[in-house]
Amino acid sequence: MTATLPPAARDVSDEDLLARIAQSDSTALATLYERYARVVYGLALRMLGNRELAEDLVQETFWRVWRRSSTFHRERGRVAPWVLGIAHNLAIDELRRQRLRPTPVYEDDARPVLQELADERVDVAAAALGSEQHTTLISALQAIPPEQREVIELAYFGGLSQREIAERLQNPIGTVKTRARLR
Repeated sequence: MTATLPPAARDVSDEDLLARIAQSDSTALATLYERYARVVYGLALRMLGNRELAEDLVQETFWRVWRRSSTFHRERGRVAPWVLGIAHNLAIDELRRQRLRPTPVYEDDARPVLQELADERVDVAAAALGSEQHTTLISALQAIPPEQREVIELAYFGGLSQREIAERLQNPIGTVKTRARLR
């Protein structure tokens, strides 16, 4: 049920408007919106730095004023700080949500995001050659006897000297040298 405010609605106190909003008076909400929407928008824009989010926050603030108007108590304070408190809390919640979700990436002429990213793999040919060499090396290692492969892997990939390999494998150093040179 909607009560209509008289033409002198601007003279009605915020507290009286909130009491009427609690009785589902949409005209009272429109008047309160007219009084505080710009201030709420300014607060939201300062905190969020985004016009669209600030506009959404204004709408959500007054939706909450509509739903929670019956919880306002005159003896606890004035309406303006109450409304701005709702807006402030919504902005804080939005900032927290932004930290938790990834930032969307939009690629268009105005925002060439992908074009500005540095190419991490500048030399594609060298990367392909390296990959091919790796494959060839693995094939060659698998083609030699396991004892010889073990000595070569410890020397080239493990960085061990022939003496260290001999100690680790508990083989004479001559055996290690022979296995390293076999074809």
